[in-house]
Amino acid sequence: MALSAEAVQRLSTEAGQIMARYPQQRSALLPMLHLVQSEEGYVSPDGIALCAELLGLSTAEVSAVATFYTQYKRHPNGEYTVGVCTNTLCAVMGGDAIFDSLEEHLEVGHDETTQDGKITLERLECNAACDFAPVVMVNWEFFDNQTPSSARRICDRLRAGEPVAPTRGPNQVPTFKEVSHVLAGFNDGRANEGVGAGEASLRGTLLAAEKGWQAPGPAGTGGPSAEKPQQGTSTTTTPAATASAAADVKDRAAKTSGSDAPAVDPGTKNRAGTQAGKSPAEATQGEADPGTGTETKG
Repeated sequence: MALSAEAVQRLSTEAGQIMARYPQQRSALLPMLHLVQSEEGYVSPDGIALCAELLGLSTAEVSAVATFYTQYKRHPNGEYTVGVCTNTLCAVMGGDAIFDSLEEHLEVGHDETTQDGKITLERLECNAACDFAPVVMVNWEFFDNQTPSSARRICDRLRAGEPVAPTRGPNQVPTFKEVSHVLAGFNDGRANEGVGAGEASLRGTLLAAEKGWQAPGPAGTGGPSAEKPQQGTSTTTTPAATASAAADVKDRAAKTSGSDAPAVDPGTKNRAGTQAGKSPAEATQGEADPGTGTETKG
């Protein structure tokens, strides 16, 4: 469907704001592609033509960029992109089992969209969240420590139109169009919502506080040193903000739509792919979810 005159006017106005950020206007192409994607849910031929016209580029030049990056979709995308990390660590921890389960549950494959237009399923490369593997992302918001059944529950809730909160991030997952508008550089006011860091990410900070460890200061500044404090002395206490963040993480983990039960301790054998001595295929089989997951038994 062609862009309406009203949409072209609105997009042109916002594109002008984007172009004003750059000394060379063609540098605005990447966020402008996100902008046109926020209108139609993908980078349409009309969107490419508009970017080319505003930036003085050929449509071939714009298309070359739009087809290079995976976040730009060249056909209509679902309201929610559900991406399953199947890179090495997540795959070993159960990512492949999660993807296979969602393929069957949603009846779609990689980069395909459900008939109701709600979900596009994707295999994703590493999301830099290996300490929370296996990870599922919904419109690039994190759902940590997932299992096949918890991932299916996320999808069912999204398709039912229920509000869904990620493990870390805003209080509700935005739609694909909404997040595309943010990636174009327009603030949605959600930056400070929810949990900002997971418990595993905070562990080093908490441990340093408990042990009284401090980083050495620059030479000659008289700042904190790396020397071990004398016995019986205390150099620091657990920062209130860090302790509060850790508590928020635990609370979100208990409430997140991806985990109806509290998160499983990574040291247990109940998470997909963690049963020592077994192949990934064997390790991702459990009585509660035969052939696909390893939810806690009993």
